[in-house]
Amino acid sequence: MKKYFYSIGLMSGTSIDGIDLSLIKSDGEKNIEVIDNIYQKYNNKFRQKIKKNIDLCYSKYQFTKFSKEIKAVEKDITIRHAKLCNLVKNKNKNIKIDLIGFHGQTMLHNPKKGYSIQIGDSKLLSKLTKTTVVSNFRNNDILNGGQGAPLAPLYHNLILSNILKIIPSAIINIGGIANITYIEKKNKIISFDTGPGNCLLDSWVKNKSKVFFDKNGNFAKKGKLNKRILDNFFKDPYYTKKPPKSLDVKKFNLKYLENSNLEDGCATLSALTIKSINTAVRSLKKPPKIILFTGGGRNNKFIINKLKTLINKPIYLIDKFNFNGDFIESQAFAYLAIRSYLKKVITLPSTTGVRKPCSGGIITKY
Repeated sequence: MKKYFYSIGLMSGTSIDGIDLSLIKSDGEKNIEVIDNIYQKYNNKFRQKIKKNIDLCYSKYQFTKFSKEIKAVEKDITIRHAKLCNLVKNKNKNIKIDLIGFHGQTMLHNPKKGYSIQIGDSKLLSKLTKTTVVSNFRNNDILNGGQGAPLAPLYHNLILSNILKIIPSAIINIGGIANITYIEKKNKIISFDTGPGNCLLDSWVKNKSKVFFDKNGNFAKKGKLNKRILDNFFKDPYYTKKPPKSLDVKKFNLKYLENSNLEDGCATLSALTIKSINTAVRSLKKPPKIILFTGGGRNNKFIINKLKTLINKPIYLIDKFNFNGDFIESQAFAYLAIRSYLKKVITLPSTTGVRKPCSGGIITKY
């Protein structure tokens, strides 16, 4: 008889805008029921505090050097995650929650040098929530030769196999970094980061205006693409590197755009996201028959409409299939927490480059 778990997944992504929480019921295999999704926004002061600490760290040495400041932020992040978990537990009192999948906040991602560092105190979270916590999902993969990212492909595969059953098909997540999960055939999953998603675009808008993002791509629509700047971005060898591959948000910056205005910068950075996704799709062995988009960037109509024209295949927001596209990553970590607890595989050679299918995650009991 299958055992089902109630699991919370937590995600605080590279956009540093807040915490996504999802509560699911699953066996860690083919069955999934999404019970609740909640988002808690960080106030701007706290957001800037996290960003300042991330910006200080470009190496393990700096991470150690600023460990005192980082520990203080880590405690604050953990307490905020715990409060949100307890809020959901109180809201769903009829459910006994078995696990919490705690991704934490990424500070550094450098698999080439053998590390990916997320902050978040799993012992404190477990103690404050009185729940078993699964964390540190990336480390075992990296120790076994993988990139440690992307981590959502097995969950993406579950969604595609449950709602579409169309092969080949793909899910593209546009978060801070954009990534693709491509189901080439049954049990053949390919995944990799395609390039910047929202990270550069959001930073540009924040620097140049009083808003936090380019709503619907309205700034980009008014702007003029600078092809020279776009070509400079695309000189990066990452784009010609074969997958599996992954990115840190620190890989790219805004130096090429110094003399651009708000709208032209948005047009050029949107084109970077569009071109990198289109390039990734065209690199696949067979074009996907259908593509679903998730993540905050799916709401940028300018980007999505351009991709629809370029790719010329059926493209939908995942929301059309009763999955909230803002919470796919947090649902994925709830699902991976169950798989980790059961010592099941969470990464594959074709998704992260790990030498063999790999389990992961560290279990912390209060």
